[in-house]
Amino acid sequence: MRRRYRRRNPTHYLLIMITVYHNPRCRKSREALAHLDEKGAQYNVRLYMNDEESMTAAELEEVLDALDMDALELVRTNEALWKEEYKHLELDEEEIILAMIEHPRLMERPIIVKGNKAVVARPADAMDAIL
Repeated sequence: MRRRYRRRNPTHYLLIMITVYHNPRCRKSREALAHLDEKGAQYNVRLYMNDEESMTAAELEEVLDALDMDALELVRTNEALWKEEYKHLELDEEEIILAMIEHPRLMERPIIVKGNKAVVARPADAMDAIL
């Protein structure tokens, strides 16, 4: 008995949605959106600094996996809040993730996610590697 194979859309890989973790007050984040617009890319914006759109710990862990980073690599270690409240502590991965969830401004930005790949788009054209 022969199997039937459904034809796939040859552009199905283009349909993977891009998500941008965006802070509108950040110049680099605005530059990333402009870069995506120049490319004609379709994307969703997550205003992760807003309580309504903030990340969960599980979501941040998925983003870290897509970035292929440890939590500390995503921390803005020059941020005053990090220096004052966390730098002197010996935190494990989970505690660093929880600190970024509680204080999202500690995260490097913007984060661009497409499928199972992600990049911190600093500079904006760094995202070209996953587009």
